[in-house]
Amino acid sequence: PDETQREGKRGKLKRSKSRNLLERLRCYEADVLRFLEDPNAPFTNNQGERDIRMLKVHQKVSGCFRSMGGANILCRVRSYLSTATKQGLTSSEAMTSLFKGEPLPFMTEAITPNQDE
Repeated sequence: PDETQREGKRGKLKRSKSRNLLERLRCYEADVLRFLEDPNAPFTNNQGERDIRMLKVHQKVSGCFRSMGGANILCRVRSYLSTATKQGLTSSEAMTSLFKGEPLPFMTEAITPNQDE
């Protein structure tokens, strides 16, 4: 910002959106480009937002849930479908397997108990 345009106002001069973006990218350059160095780092961190989006859309359209039980059921179904998708299955394959009573591989993997308990 040009300091000569200051007309007795206090505080910082307003910066443009592009300037603010540039400054944020400079400050967080290592975080922004982490996916280039670390193959395990996702290109985007929006997976968590994607997982809850349908829940928020349902809540917005309906206004609310009729009961806490209904909200829990919807969360359980969305969690199952999200996990199946992350395991490389389509939602229809996951639902078909569920209604046939055939557990998916990620559901039957052995869970090793914590030895400290």
